[in-house]
Amino acid sequence: MDRQELADFLRTRRERITPADVGLPAGPRRRTPGLRREEAAQLAYISTEYYTRLEQARGPRPSREVLAGLARALRLSDAERDHLHHLAGAPPGPPPGPSREVPQSILDLLHRLPHSAAFVTSAMYEVIAWNELAAALMEDFSAVPRRDRNLLRRALLGPDPGGLRLFGVSDADAFARTAAQDLRATAARYPDDPELTELVAELKAGSAEFTRLWASHDVRTDRTRQKTFQHPLVGPITVNCDVLDISDRDQRVVIYTAAPGSPAEEALRLLSVIGTQRMDVPH
Repeated sequence: MDRQELADFLRTRRERITPADVGLPAGPRRRTPGLRREEAAQLAYISTEYYTRLEQARGPRPSREVLAGLARALRLSDAERDHLHHLAGAPPGPPPGPSREVPQSILDLLHRLPHSAAFVTSAMYEVIAWNELAAALMEDFSAVPRRDRNLLRRALLGPDPGGLRLFGVSDADAFARTAAQDLRATAARYPDDPELTELVAELKAGSAEFTRLWASHDVRTDRTRQKTFQHPLVGPITVNCDVLDISDRDQRVVIYTAAPGSPAEEALRLLSVIGTQRMDVPH
């Protein structure tokens, strides 16, 4: 275990995260860049004293559970998580939770599809990357907190009990059933991930439908290949839905396309223009 390298690594990772990144208020008297030590400790589910000792290069060897908590709290990439384990003298094992790091090639792909609405979801159905047309069709995901980017949470716990709860899409109920059954398989793959455990508990407490689906132990249903969005600006848009699996990251690329020459294709083209104009407006 290299205590000094570990201490420096933790400090630099903590200082690059803003309070807003993790849903915390900045406060008027924040003298340190990034998170405070006590905030990082709280997010990692360890004591402030323990975390401080690690950053001061005088802490004990962290357990795998502590390392997993630190990786989540500091939003480490997969490579950074592995590096953290090596510094602590504990070679990395399988990831404790679903990856949120999208391969650069997939990010490039999203932006090379200007006439298709495309986005990436984690194994927990959190939207973790998207292109401009997806934001114009569904929602500007950059403007909402991370927890509200979870499609399963939106579908089952959204404010509107009808289809409007999920961006006005026609198959919100069918999507919720499929996603809930997928989530059971995800929970089996990542039994120690606290975010996943918290999501399942929240869905059970707030949705009788989810509780019923969870109790059924079904793990997959057929996906809808076509769906219609009721868009507030351009009206109904019927799109084809294709899902590509990123197997090594346990992620999915969702692509919405319209039939050539259809009214939906023209609607998507109009939304693409609207989305581009919105991105050009200074904030």
